[in-house]
Amino acid sequence: MSEQPTPDRFKAEMPAIPGVSGSGRHGANPAIRLVVGLLAVLALVFLGARFVLKPKQTAPPPPQPTPQIEVAAPAPDPNASIPQATEINPGIATEAEMAKPWSSKNFSFRNRLTGENVPSLIMRLPSGSGSQPNGYWAFALTSPYGNCQLEYVTDIGKLKTDYGFHAASHPMVGNPCSHTLFDPTKMANLPGGAWARGFIAQGSDLRPPLGIELKIENKNILAVRME
Repeated sequence: MSEQPTPDRFKAEMPAIPGVSGSGRHGANPAIRLVVGLLAVLALVFLGARFVLKPKQTAPPPPQPTPQIEVAAPAPDPNASIPQATEINPGIATEAEMAKPWSSKNFSFRNRLTGENVPSLIMRLPSGSGSQPNGYWAFALTSPYGNCQLEYVTDIGKLKTDYGFHAASHPMVGNPCSHTLFDPTKMANLPGGAWARGFIAQGSDLRPPLGIELKIENKNILAVRME
């Protein structure tokens, strides 16, 4: 009988393959595995670094609102609330508004000749009927011979301190520029024989204020003409 080959004999008789060691038949070379592992670690480190260092995308800031320029409201016109007596609409007050003696109201009179709006005032006299024009006195607040604005002085103390008129017992109309005082309760004689309300109680003015003619219709007081 012939001799049977043993496994060690086959192993010895296997041809050698260049570049492959005998141990490669049983597992990879430890050096190669180390290199592959290092490369894998380096790849992970590289990818991790890129992820960490990658700039984060932030949402753009919200648009800023356009600044609004605040424009101050115009100052109210003090003349807007007073009546404007015109030829078409001459009403300036009612009897109820002027019921109390010495009550007053400012208005503006449209001069038909010049087209000028003249600051004016109406007052309730202490005598006379409130349903009749003679119970009131309406006049222009501009001095007849000058640019000074007349004033209706109801404070008796002011008549004494500012005008030096110590005989005052009721309101008067004054010219603060000349310190002239006009008495609403008395009439003054003008050159030519005419009469006008506003006797000069003190001062150097040449005449009383320019009077405005009144009419009353349906308890409405109308300013119709200025002298």
